[in-house]
Amino acid sequence: MQMPTLTEPHRRLEVLIGNWRGEEQLQPSPWDPAGGAATGVVQNTLALDGFAVVQNYAQERDGRVTFRGHGVFRWDPEAQDYALHWFDSLGQDPVLFRGSFEGGVLTLSSRQAHGLTRAAFDLRQAGQYSYRMDVSPDGQNWFPFMTGTYRRQA
Repeated sequence: MQMPTLTEPHRRLEVLIGNWRGEEQLQPSPWDPAGGAATGVVQNTLALDGFAVVQNYAQERDGRVTFRGHGVFRWDPEAQDYALHWFDSLGQDPVLFRGSFEGGVLTLSSRQAHGLTRAAFDLRQAGQYSYRMDVSPDGQNWFPFMTGTYRRQA
């Protein structure tokens, strides 16, 4: 068996690497009826000899962590798309997001029991990125769930 080699799609994920901090806005939802402002702290590290980026995420409100997540981003050469394997402190089953990079924006979607989720990472501006998560019960009508703007930390 020939060892796999890193390709340009693998390397595109390197733009995520770093420590990030940003202001977030959450819309009211069943998980957070009031919605509101939060601070997101993100640590993305290169893993598995460049074949994956591992994310550790914490959401802070009123000086304490209220939510944690752990993600593994990777390029799937068989499916020819990007995958994000997501685990979080809500205690639900892991979620698999899939999608593509288009013009510096990584957009990933998943289908779960409660509907669809779409996450977009806009990485076009050096030193910062914006994030948007939308949800849909049917794939036709989409609603904002969360937005954030994150800046690279020194």
